[in-house]
Amino acid sequence: MKTLKGKTLFITGASRGIGRAIALRAARDGANVVIAAKSNVPNPKLPGTIHSVAEEVRAAGGQALAIQCDIREEEQVRAAVAQTVEAFGSLDILVNNASAIWLAGIRDTPMKRYDLMNEVNARGTFLCIQACLPELLKASNSQVLTLAPPPSIDPKWWGPHTAYTLAKMGMSFVTMGVAAELRREKISINALWPRTIIATDALNMIPGIDLDRCRTPDIVADAAHAILVKDAGTQTGQFFIDDDVLAEAGVTDFSSYAVAPGQTLLPDLFLDPA
Repeated sequence: MKTLKGKTLFITGASRGIGRAIALRAARDGANVVIAAKSNVPNPKLPGTIHSVAEEVRAAGGQALAIQCDIREEEQVRAAVAQTVEAFGSLDILVNNASAIWLAGIRDTPMKRYDLMNEVNARGTFLCIQACLPELLKASNSQVLTLAPPPSIDPKWWGPHTAYTLAKMGMSFVTMGVAAELRREKISINALWPRTIIATDALNMIPGIDLDRCRTPDIVADAAHAILVKDAGTQTGQFFIDDDVLAEAGVTDFSSYAVAPGQTLLPDLFLDPA
């Protein structure tokens, strides 16, 4: 079975949640993991910092580099890429996990929230790919994986929260466009999205979600791992769903990923019922 041993992953927003889970899954293979996020000091509302995750990565068997980085700032992103190469000698995989969310309609969305989401989600994804690309194209098995849903223009996903949907679909369209642009290069550029809502600390900031009806971030991390160990260039421009990826890999029982096994799971946004 292929592993990520010796590969260098640059993961945005990796100080908690799905990004942290992907970092720890790669660490168990012996990967080099760059934890690129804003969280440099503890936040009582959102546990986890780049430093705490770096310690966890090392304990799990990987090498870690914690970099405080706001992906809205071009200079910070390019400096972080340079630090990565200086520390590990290469950059093989970019995981665009960082994302901002605000689930409200036009009347209740301050423009600062609109700007934040679009700067982090769509622009941040584009910037990180652009900054990492020269190094990725030098790698022998380069991959970009973005946490974004299959593209959709169905009004039912836009009406309730146009600003968030625009920003999140921006990540999807960036993935689709850059994959098409670079389809002749030996690089895989894909997206991954969870079938169900994932229980993360950030959900505590959103009222009305029953965490017992969610899955843990480990399902997304395991699906990401299954995608990232494949040979570059064999699949690109794809929009994967986490449990589909794992089912293809032979997983038949998903109960271990449930926060509370036996509960009816909440479907994630942007996906129609299976």
